[in-house]
Amino acid sequence: MSVATPANPIRAYAAVTAAYWAFMLSDGALRMLVLLHFNGLGFSPVQLAYLFLLYEIAGIITNLAAGWLAARFGLAATLYAGLGIQIAALVALAQLDPAWSVGASVVFVMAVQGASGVAKDLAKMSSKSAVKVLAPAAEGGLFRWVAALTGSKNAVKGFGFFLGAGLLAWAGFQTAVWGMAAVLAVILLAVALFLPPGLPGRMKSAESWSGWRSQDPRVNRLSLARMFLFGARDVWFVVGIPIYFQAVMSDGTAEGRREAFFLVGGFMAAWIILYGAVQATAPRILGGAHRPEPAVTQDAIRWAGLLVPIPFVLALAVLVAGNPAPWLTGLLVLGLLAFGYVFAINSSVHSYLILAFGQVDRITRDVGFYYMANAAGRLMGTLLSGISYQLGGLALCLATAGAMAAASWWAVRRVA
Repeated sequence: MSVATPANPIRAYAAVTAAYWAFMLSDGALRMLVLLHFNGLGFSPVQLAYLFLLYEIAGIITNLAAGWLAARFGLAATLYAGLGIQIAALVALAQLDPAWSVGASVVFVMAVQGASGVAKDLAKMSSKSAVKVLAPAAEGGLFRWVAALTGSKNAVKGFGFFLGAGLLAWAGFQTAVWGMAAVLAVILLAVALFLPPGLPGRMKSAESWSGWRSQDPRVNRLSLARMFLFGARDVWFVVGIPIYFQAVMSDGTAEGRREAFFLVGGFMAAWIILYGAVQATAPRILGGAHRPEPAVTQDAIRWAGLLVPIPFVLALAVLVAGNPAPWLTGLLVLGLLAFGYVFAINSSVHSYLILAFGQVDRITRDVGFYYMANAAGRLMGTLLSGISYQLGGLALCLATAGAMAAASWWAVRRVA
């Protein structure tokens, strides 16, 4: 099998990156809109977690199918499909009626979020897989290119968190959703017009569906480590910390809730933006983009171990404090920023290794399997975020994150 490469790989990379940025901006804004809007309506932590469950389940299925679809129809087709489905999901969400019951609202939003999950993973798989073929044509190597794409994407998504909180406070839920759908439609049209032909991914002889799992044990073990890594992040990120901070920062009045929206959205945005910045500079932090693959594998093991104690220390601090206190809030902010720094190095190294391990002639399948594991980790983290917060508050949320970080460290040690 062979892969076609565009005549201008730099232009192709720029177009793919622009499309991915636009998608992740809307994805971050939508997540914050849904979380803060329904928390304001009185949804419990478990109900809030339910809203995102189908999003993550859809990611597991989509990542397996997306690799096969890209091999059949090309990465441009799956990229366009991701953007188009996200627009449809936003239009559908704008139809939400405040008069519906809680049960009906939960089911409807779960379904819409499921469609958004399909869209997200089609766009992600398309963008990440394209780098594998495009990167060798430019200076800086694979590590540098994938770090730039992943880091910039997360910085844009972080701005989306702040945008979503701001739109909710200024324009209201439905107006914000309609506005994002319109902007994304314009971007989809622009990308379709300017994306150069020959975007890689389509194979002359695509593999059968049965080849979904990699034959390389390193890919499978790295995918397991990725699953626990993102579970460790989302178990506090999805429900626990946003709801805790909103409760601490709001005085219960309408003005207080609006101010809390900005503060919570601002923190989540800053966390994601800083996380993206660290991802983008990870090659330089680790000693250069041209480090050999075995050295980067050892980096993955070392940085996975550094992540483990951080959430356990924060969980202990919450238990010692007993009740919210200014010193505890400050420590949580600093501790979660430290978690984000170490997490970003781990994530960037994983993103490089999956492309380094993956075979060019089946890269969409290997990347799809890897991001299926990523979505499974997010699903576990999302569900456990709501359950652990409801059962044991923020302390149990953070302790669960520590246990999942330890499992990621155990899994990545088996990659070497």
